[in-house]
Amino acid sequence: MTLGQLGEDELLKQLLSRAPLRRGVVMGAGDDCAIVAFPRPGMWQLLKTDCVVEGIHFTSKSPAVSVGWKAMARPVSDFAAMAGVPQFALVTLIVPAGKTLDWVKKLYRGLEKAAHHFHVAIVGGETSNTTGPAVISICVTGFVEKDRWVGRSGGKAADELFVTGRLGGSLRGRHLEFIPRIEEARWLTKHFSIHAMMDLSDGLGTDLPRLARASGVGFELDESALPLQRGCSITQAISDGEDYELLFAISGRDGKRLEKSWRKRFPKLPLTRIGRLSQPSTPDPQLLRGYVHFK
Repeated sequence: MTLGQLGEDELLKQLLSRAPLRRGVVMGAGDDCAIVAFPRPGMWQLLKTDCVVEGIHFTSKSPAVSVGWKAMARPVSDFAAMAGVPQFALVTLIVPAGKTLDWVKKLYRGLEKAAHHFHVAIVGGETSNTTGPAVISICVTGFVEKDRWVGRSGGKAADELFVTGRLGGSLRGRHLEFIPRIEEARWLTKHFSIHAMMDLSDGLGTDLPRLARASGVGFELDESALPLQRGCSITQAISDGEDYELLFAISGRDGKRLEKSWRKRFPKLPLTRIGRLSQPSTPDPQLLRGYVHFK
């Protein structure tokens, strides 16, 4: 069986089901970040690694500064998904010898720009030659308070589903310049009880079913309510991927208060109710059309 036949989720399931856990590991692989015990009382440590690959996440014509920004912003967005605070980063740069010094310097300019924006210190890393495409891998560590962390598995039937920002159109260049919702996630978990949350990296059509499965519930999506990027269709909002907005579930009794408070705190960023979680059911196959690795 090939990876194309298997798919990303099944591959990870087979690989990670055997991964042993050791003392201090609160949550291993399977969510947006791993969680381990933190030396400071009342905290969990978060760890995340992510990569961008030339030909998959960017092209040879993509501005190197933007590639650097995206490489750092992707794992930072996963910290936002769990309401965490990123602190330190390691950068692994794997590039062919034919890449110019100018390209690498611009790439690092983008890495450092994103790191500075989110108060992350780049503390080391690794470089390697390759005969294949360029790969930039980022490992980030940080923390989240034990009473504020959010995973994918806490959603409850009848919870309302919200998304930040607008969806669709990532291929027009938005996937290189998105802003991880760290500030918004920290505000949400300070003022509200968020039951489940994740960032939309692979598209609503893939990520919403993932959140529902992790929570052991079904979902109902109001496609007509989806907040669309200008010129985008509902299909693009569901399937384009790389929106990096927050998708989260909250009790219905808090929905109206949330919307009112959000408008005051983030007047320039839309927050939209797009549906609800329901009793477990088989999701509409037409919704499962986001991005899936190896497919």
